[in-house]
Amino acid sequence: MGLRGRWYRGGTSKCWLFDSKDVALHAPTREEIPALLSAAFGAADARQLDGVGGGTSTTSKAAVIWATPDADADLDYLFAQVGIGDPTVELGSNCGNCATAIALFAVQTGIVAAEDGMTKVRMRHITSGAVLSGTVPTPGGHIPKSGLARVPGSNAAGVPVNLSFHGPWGQNTGALLPTGNAVDQLQVNGRTLRATMVDAGAPAVLIPAEEAGVDLSSMADNLSGSLPTLIAARASAGLAMGLRNPEDPPQNAVPKVGVVAPAGDYIAADGTTISADSHDVRVRMLSMLAPHPAIGLTSAVAVALAASVQSSVVADAAGQAPLPGTGAPRMLRVGTPAGVIITEIISDEKGMVSEVALHRAARHIATADIDVAQAAELSA
Repeated sequence: MGLRGRWYRGGTSKCWLFDSKDVALHAPTREEIPALLSAAFGAADARQLDGVGGGTSTTSKAAVIWATPDADADLDYLFAQVGIGDPTVELGSNCGNCATAIALFAVQTGIVAAEDGMTKVRMRHITSGAVLSGTVPTPGGHIPKSGLARVPGSNAAGVPVNLSFHGPWGQNTGALLPTGNAVDQLQVNGRTLRATMVDAGAPAVLIPAEEAGVDLSSMADNLSGSLPTLIAARASAGLAMGLRNPEDPPQNAVPKVGVVAPAGDYIAADGTTISADSHDVRVRMLSMLAPHPAIGLTSAVAVALAASVQSSVVADAAGQAPLPGTGAPRMLRVGTPAGVIITEIISDEKGMVSEVALHRAARHIATADIDVAQAAELSA
């Protein structure tokens, strides 16, 4: 069966974007969408050889998009993290890099009409209800096909997109701090680890790197010795945050899990040296079951919000006080394996974070009719 899709690079991820009308031809209900995407990506094979998946967590992503011109947002989208060597498709998380691509997609496909100057696309993530906006340059109402913007983690140029997460906290659990604590003690494989658990951008658990046995003076290694601890920490945090019940199996996508350390000279994934004065905090995150090559944008939002919480493990590592109640933006520079990314944290007059903004880039790669293998063919 044929499934029409559009392939985009958004930031440091690649995402297949699907119009809901095309998806409905093969998956009339939302419950049927995971099986369709799993087959289209060839998810059951670790190489994703018989599908359009890229074989890594950052290139095995999809989103289904519904235009909603009469609603508060211009469109709704369902983000899917597609399994690799596993037919499971997880719908519980969000992806800012894919949202960056969706904003460009919306302008290029006419979901949102291009304005003279800048065109703002408002997007609602269906699973969490989070609202994001992506602003795309459209001088003279011209729809951009290419651009010169670059982001850490990719040398490729793309159309600049300013991505903002609005009211980016409590979307999954109802609170920035689901446990009510800035720091909790997690029981992980017989050890006790300090952790800050936040629901911001995406649910995330952040642990001091030293306690997790991770050395962030280099971000070029595969963390093989630390993966069991971090994966177990995710499972423990999922229970503590109310994201799953004890009888439910742990998820691989949520909560996000990462380690943090104070600023310091470190070796990036490409072998370059990143100086301590270029960033405020060092961070490494997992993406599914492997180290993220950069940092997911929802994870960057979680780190930024955690830095605004007094005495959190991130605030302690970054050496930052809570946001002042002036409404003025504040920058948090995050050192990642791909280099330094900058988050802009905007608070209201009460000091509550109202928006987190990031500068990203996106590019349309291809439009294709995917020949999706039937389930019987996949098992043959």
